[in-house]
Amino acid sequence: MDITLLTEDKDPMGSAVYDYFKQGKAARLRVFSSQFEEDEIPVKDLFRSYEEMPLLEQKALQLAEGKILDVGAGSGCHTLALRKMGKEALAIDISPWSVKVMEARGLTARQVNLFDERFTERFDTILMLMNGSGIIGRLERMGDFFRRIRQLLNPGGQILMDSSDLRYLFEDEDGSYLVNLAGNYYGEIDFRMQYKQVKGDSFDWLYVDFDTLSAYAAQCGFRAECIQEGSHYDYLARLTVTNEAL
Repeated sequence: MDITLLTEDKDPMGSAVYDYFKQGKAARLRVFSSQFEEDEIPVKDLFRSYEEMPLLEQKALQLAEGKILDVGAGSGCHTLALRKMGKEALAIDISPWSVKVMEARGLTARQVNLFDERFTERFDTILMLMNGSGIIGRLERMGDFFRRIRQLLNPGGQILMDSSDLRYLFEDEDGSYLVNLAGNYYGEIDFRMQYKQVKGDSFDWLYVDFDTLSAYAAQCGFRAECIQEGSHYDYLARLTVTNEAL
């Protein structure tokens, strides 16, 4: 698995987060993909309060317990919400600017890549929100992901992850789906971001439907439970180890 950390000059999202934190506003955070037209991420949404979060995220924060790891924490909005609930979490992100912001907000944050095996702490809850499955990148990396997560979970621990089923993008007018079964999995997307003059490198991002996630989890000794479904093909899953010996 890729254990890259971003540098300040290659960190567009973190640069946007830092600007918004310092100035209360940010320029356009542009998103490019070979599969879709240019889009943008509203930076203010990365600073949302608990009340502004989607119900799936609120539910995940309610279920988080014990020693908590917030993966890809960004501005730290989930970690901050957990603190207000009386829970403490370690926030990690590969973005140096995001970590600076989280530390400035008084949170315990580190620039760490989840897949770096030099990171050896163990947790009762691992939070992977805002399409947390994305960092897996591709389906072929699912086995590596579950092996890594097993190293980080305490006995009886849980992963709380949200994702989306992108099949709606391929729905025909008659309700059928035009998915190329001979091609790559339809939830495997490539993205690149740009903020002002800061251009990031292209990266793989995985949206995974629940049935596919559940099948891979079972192969790797985990149980997947769909905790709640969202309003638009999204869902929150809880993953727990079923076989400690694997």
